Amino acid sequence: MDSLFLGLFDTDMTRTIGLEEFLLCVGCSLVIGIILALGYMVHARYSKSYIMTLAVLPAIVCVVIMMVNGNIGTGLAVAGAFSLVRFRSVPGSAKEITMLFLAMGTGLLTGMGYIGFGFVFAVIMSVVVALYNRLDFGAQKKAMRYKTIRITIPEDLDYTNVFEPVFEIYADSCELVRVKTLNMGSMFRITYNLTMKKEANEKEMLDMLRCRNGNLEISLSKQDNSVEEL
Repeated sequence: MDSLFLGLFDTDMTRTIGLEEFLLCVGCSLVIGIILALGYMVHARYSKSYIMTLAVLPAIVCVVIMMVNGNIGTGLAVAGAFSLVRFRSVPGSAKEITMLFLAMGTGLLTGMGYIGFGFVFAVIMSVVVALYNRLDFGAQKKAMRYKTIRITIPEDLDYTNVFEPVFEIYADSCELVRVKTLNMGSMFRITYNLTMKKEANEKEMLDMLRCRNGNLEISLSKQDNSVEEL
């Protein structure tokens, strides 16, 4: 039975891993993964697939490290394989990528046999992440005032300075970022980035803009903040 868990290429000079040690490290890694997943679920938006990945990733990394087991050649091969792996087909946020690296780090600790350090590290980092989310650490106070507005206008309307007087009333700053033609050039869609004033009434601003663009479509949304992504 014991020979079932021996490697085909093991020698007397190779230190083998016992079944009990293997199950202990993998089991602890799975528990650590659950701790990290539960810590991330506090005050954070998430998907089911991402949480499942976060829960099982420490165990996967743990097994990989145990199989390397001091073999330099295998270690280089594993490093090359990891460099080819993409964890997500869609680019993740900085927070999600950080949690993936945290899961890999705990897997490395347990895979090398430092189970206690793995648990302590996972608990500390989960508490820190939950605390930062709770305190809204690093959030910009004016983030809710950053808006993107898209205004559709007829082709015969000169958009150069027609909307600026309205924006001066309701916004601290405005920036024209895009002009796009629609319907074979019969209309334009212009996009502004705005920093709204604290007491600005968005409904009144939209009503004034509708009077200037012929009551065509207007869209007001939260401004995309690409700084948050890695």
